[in-house]
Amino acid sequence: MILEVAVLNIRQGLSEEFEQSFAQAARLIAKTKGYGSHELKKCIEIEDQYILLVNWETLKNHEVDFRQSSDYQEWSKLLHHFYEPFPEVLHYY
Repeated sequence: MILEVAVLNIRQGLSEEFEQSFAQAARLIAKTKGYGSHELKKCIEIEDQYILLVNWETLKNHEVDFRQSSDYQEWSKLLHHFYEPFPEVLHYY
């Protein structure tokens, strides 16, 4: 299993709208080959910050099967405009 980790800093005051959009986007990632599970957690100390944890069978499942798919294009449209700055995404095993 590979764990994808991203700290998401959301533009001030848009957290509620982000959460609604993420609920839609979660359906897209969940149907990707090699997807295991995900968690989105809201930070207690830093307003408008979240951490996203996604379990994948392989790094390829995230980097190729998801990121090079039409579902990722839709994911981007739903979520990327909320980020300030754009998050760094790292993978762990």
